[in-house]
Amino acid sequence: MIDGADVQNNLPLTETTFFILLSLVPKPKHGYAIMKDVHGLSRERIALSTGTLYGAIRRLLEQGWITRVPDNARVSDVEQTLHPGRPRKAYRLTDLGRRILNAEVERLQALVAVARLRAVEGQV
Repeated sequence: MIDGADVQNNLPLTETTFFILLSLVPKPKHGYAIMKDVHGLSRERIALSTGTLYGAIRRLLEQGWITRVPDNARVSDVEQTLHPGRPRKAYRLTDLGRRILNAEVERLQALVAVARLRAVEGQV
């Protein structure tokens, strides 16, 4: 089991990793849904290529931050045409992934608090 110090050793997260993990908070998603959600969450600043996304997913699976789960959602006609007979893979956060994401959110909140304090002092 990874303790709090080990969680901290994984920070800071890259922006892409942060948004991928954040995308999986509400429920498991398949790759294309993650890609669309990251694009929206990042206010369209991050447009993941499939290679980048699946490289990140492979790394997150190896690190134990996400896990593969059955995807019972209906495969769209477009996806079925592009990848006939291929079942979609869905991913969800693990407890470790959630702890790392929460630690990153806390780290970012602390940074913003310091920046706001300095802004109040008229230094920003």
